[in-house]
Amino acid sequence: MSKKNNEKIDLNKIPREEMLKYEIAEELGLLDQVLESGWKSLSAKETGRIGGIMTRRKRESKKAENTSANR
Repeated sequence: MSKKNNEKIDLNKIPREEMLKYEIAEELGLLDQVLESGWKSLSAKETGRIGGIMTRRKRESKKAENTSANR
């Protein structure tokens, strides 16, 4: 079994894609729970919501990039 990682998360050192996940968790009011207990403390519904919003934002971002590149 793996060891439980109890290290505090430094939000300034998170990769950009990971930061999106934290931003969405904050918008949904889940950031404190994640920082305190980790991602495993979230329900499947909560993590699915975060994943769905991440996917939508990535798709919108990619579409915006393609639109601006075609001009």
